[in-house]
Amino acid sequence: MSLKLLFPLLMSLLFAAIHYLAFSRVVRRLHVSRQSERALRFFLIFNFAGIVLYIVSRYFHHFPEWLHYLVSLSVGVGFVLFVSWLLYELVHLLQRALPLDPKRRNLFKRGSDLAFLAAGSAYIGGATLEGAKAPSVVALTVDQGRFQHPIRIVQISDMHIGGLIDADFVRQSVETINALSPDLVVITGDLTDAPIEELREAVDALRLLRSRLGTFYVPGNHEYFHGVEATMAHLRSLGITVLGNVHVDLGDFVICGVYDVFGWRYGSFAPDIRAATQNLPDKPTLLLAHQPRFIASLEGFEPSLMLCGHTHGGQIWPFNYLVRLQQPYVKGLHGTGENRHIYVNSGIGFWGPPMRLGSSAEITLLEWT
Repeated sequence: MSLKLLFPLLMSLLFAAIHYLAFSRVVRRLHVSRQSERALRFFLIFNFAGIVLYIVSRYFHHFPEWLHYLVSLSVGVGFVLFVSWLLYELVHLLQRALPLDPKRRNLFKRGSDLAFLAAGSAYIGGATLEGAKAPSVVALTVDQGRFQHPIRIVQISDMHIGGLIDADFVRQSVETINALSPDLVVITGDLTDAPIEELREAVDALRLLRSRLGTFYVPGNHEYFHGVEATMAHLRSLGITVLGNVHVDLGDFVICGVYDVFGWRYGSFAPDIRAATQNLPDKPTLLLAHQPRFIASLEGFEPSLMLCGHTHGGQIWPFNYLVRLQQPYVKGLHGTGENRHIYVNSGIGFWGPPMRLGSSAEITLLEWT
């Protein structure tokens, strides 16, 4: 079975199981009226139908925007249901373990069930509101004492152009970036989430990016799903420098970039740090890599500053803890050695549901000193 068929099948089965558990292990146990239970059952059915439509929309890009938004939210609700199931199992154990007489136990269960439903509604509402916010500018200084004048770097990552991330979003992002007067702009992967032929209007807005030293890009894993070679070729035609296992001397420092680690599985366009750093001049180095875990594959190379994305900062709490199982860093600035740092961008867009909780969409302005 091909990957194009296997992924939607596995995704459908996973969410079917989540919705079944949410009904059998949560809804059926709630101390609510029959009408409320029936309403929750229909809600689960409609939400799962929305997820199926979302999976279909990934292959047929002709859904109205309002419908695409609703079915995308269904995926986020599915994640919330998974978390809710886990939490309610703990709540149910607590309800049974407390030494209360039947009347008080019944009162406690009714109250805790209502509180559980209220908390779940607030969770979904808060995540939806945060996901609807425009990306904020996160400004920070990476103080290494390497330059007479700070290098102003604007980093964006994980825009996922396609679906709800459209040409207007890209143009507004370009305006925000240009207003920051950067020395250079870097894009650390997952820029697109569909074949480049379907995204030309939106992607072409990146031609308007302005900086003293130019715009530099490395691909993320999602580009490999939709034609990484064609995407990179189109970006080059816009005047964007694609750093595929190469480096460029920018005067005061050198910028290096590698392909994404997904290239090892893909069979081509794999990262090669040795090629990227061959004949590297003795200057401060800025390394772009999509995934933070590539830091374990540097083969002794120690960049002055490494910029990554991929994690979305976890996007929806508590999934940041799951991300941490695969990635050494989830978001933010971290020291990696004496006078060396890595920064992980939380993403300017989103993947899947237009929801965020505990992680905001960002455009990063780093002043590298």
